[in-house]
Amino acid sequence: MSETDQLEITARVNAILNRRPAVGLAIGVVRNGSLEYFHAHGVADIDSRAPVTEDTVFRIASITKTVTAIAVVQLWEQGLIDLDAPAADYLRAYRLVPAKAVFRPVTVRQLLTHTSGIPEVVHPSDLLRRLFGETVPAGTPVPALTEYYRGRLRVQSEPGTRFVYTDHGFATLGQIVEDVSREPLDRYFREHIFQPLGMTDTDLVRSARIKDRLATGYTLGPHGPTPVADYEMVPAAASSVYSTPRDMARYLAALLGGGANEFGQVLKPATLATMFEPHYQPDPRIPGIGLGFWRGTTGGHAIVEHGGILPGFNSQIFVAPDAGLAVMAFTNGARAAMLWLPGETAALLNHLLGVPGEAIRTDSPHHPEIWPELCGRYQLPARLTDARAREMVGAGIEVFTRGDQLRLRVLTPIPTLYRGLALHPDDPTDPYAYRIDLTRYGIGTARILFTPDKVHLDLLPLTLHKRPPATNPRLWVIGTLAALAALATRRHRRHRRHRPAAQPTVPAGGSPRTSTHNAAV
Repeated sequence: MSETDQLEITARVNAILNRRPAVGLAIGVVRNGSLEYFHAHGVADIDSRAPVTEDTVFRIASITKTVTAIAVVQLWEQGLIDLDAPAADYLRAYRLVPAKAVFRPVTVRQLLTHTSGIPEVVHPSDLLRRLFGETVPAGTPVPALTEYYRGRLRVQSEPGTRFVYTDHGFATLGQIVEDVSREPLDRYFREHIFQPLGMTDTDLVRSARIKDRLATGYTLGPHGPTPVADYEMVPAAASSVYSTPRDMARYLAALLGGGANEFGQVLKPATLATMFEPHYQPDPRIPGIGLGFWRGTTGGHAIVEHGGILPGFNSQIFVAPDAGLAVMAFTNGARAAMLWLPGETAALLNHLLGVPGEAIRTDSPHHPEIWPELCGRYQLPARLTDARAREMVGAGIEVFTRGDQLRLRVLTPIPTLYRGLALHPDDPTDPYAYRIDLTRYGIGTARILFTPDKVHLDLLPLTLHKRPPATNPRLWVIGTLAALAALATRRHRRHRRHRPAAQPTVPAGGSPRTSTHNAAV
């Protein structure tokens, strides 16, 4: 990368920081098997003033899931796991218990694609607990999963029928790795993934070699940064890896290199390519999800990516294998980074690829003739405990027209989302493909795709089902109010028929008028 290119990227990063304050931020570009560009901003810890560097240890949160997926697929390469076999064939520590006896067994592949039917939150009461009850204070022993799940993990919905993002599915995959390999998961990761790739400062547990360089996580509030109370995650295989930008660059180099980097190999090229293929797509127009990796496209390039969100930490990786290019970003304290960090990182990737970002199109015609079949209320077949899905779509969405525009509202208390977002045609050849503009939230744009009686979202591979008009709660409210008004009118008329007529009164010096009661009626 030329000095001019580096200066331009630095200017772009500084522009991000001008829009999005962060206690600490690390951004890196990986190309040709190495860290081609790195920019560090701010501090890893405010009290010590330790700066962010390539060797600062961040919590990479849910990017951990990609590591767990690689561990599972390694065992598949060795013939020790069949991805389409019941997970129960390999799970020894606890049982997967279906809510209904007719449910098919959960497969390993379904665990890898968040389609297992395992809920996001194990117990409804966990919705009221910090991070859904998945943490323990730092220094407290982390319970084994068999203890945490009390010997059984409930499967709430039919496996393979819908997407539900859950840490507990990947925690179960980590337990399967332990049960099949007969090694503790942290040792398996070190010996079979981290050490072969030269990731010497990466671990699943807070080992002595990373503890002293671990960044402090912060929240940004009205009075500035506040340290987040330290904690450990119970579903470790879903969210607990600690790593540095230097080590993550080596990880990304391996993802670009067919499972190998300059230090060693962890997967065969064909195996990694299989992981990047779609393994769950609710609609062929949606990239869907691979084995542990989200999929996408930009400017004709296929990409895989994953983000991570934990209190005080946010992370994001994007990998464009056909271009040999990857970008990464980590922060230890920034407001709403879960919204803007993926968008800003994707914009940097697009710049490096020389492609424009996804934008609202102006060359796709509207098709008002199909609007009546699109309008209506759509509901997610999700449970209350599917917290992320509920956060995205509330009680569902409603498609409606206002003036000469088709719009989508999210049935949520957030006023902007409830007022509605314009649906912009996104494909001149497909009148059922639309895009909404979410740039005000730092997300960019998102595709909305219709099929008969369904709507698909591509931010997460969610599918909402159209509800009959009679089930629209607003119509029920209007109908109820109308019925109450009619009943009140009938009662009033019946009351008037059965009472004596009021006599007129004549004020002194004036003309007759009705009584005050009659005047009010």
